[in-house]
Amino acid sequence: MPFFRPVPGPRNGSSPRITYLPLHEREQFSIAIFCLPPSGVIPLHNHPGMTVFSKLLFGTMHIKSYDWVVDAPLRDPKTRLAKLKMDSTLTAPCNASILYPEDGGNMHRFTAETACAVLDVLGPPYSNPEGRHCTYFLEFPLDKFSSGQLLILNETTALTSCM
Repeated sequence: MPFFRPVPGPRNGSSPRITYLPLHEREQFSIAIFCLPPSGVIPLHNHPGMTVFSKLLFGTMHIKSYDWVVDAPLRDPKTRLAKLKMDSTLTAPCNASILYPEDGGNMHRFTAETACAVLDVLGPPYSNPEGRHCTYFLEFPLDKFSSGQLLILNETTALTSCM
């Protein structure tokens, strides 16, 4: 498959190229496929006000996802407390995952362990004018929580779309 062929030339230590294949987009929803080569990463990002259905079509992928901790005190408007929702490796065939606007791992990172493809259905799709823009995050573990399940996510970049 052409989306998983090595990219010629030096990559300067960056992640392999991920291919985004838009299939259908309307005001109410969008459908797309992400093709990830081995070790390809879709960084930790959110889906504000959106419901997302993700289905691993083939391959093996590690998924790490978080939800915001409700009513957590904020010291910095760009830093919020988040709770680990999922930290698992999935191999197709497997069940689809569903992210809800406030639950289900609304912020997640995909890391391909093998070549893989993910079908994503977003409802409604990203829309910058309507406040549904993609934001990427960095993780900062909180050592004082012994369970290891709570993390602070620090907003790093806001974009009009994820890919």
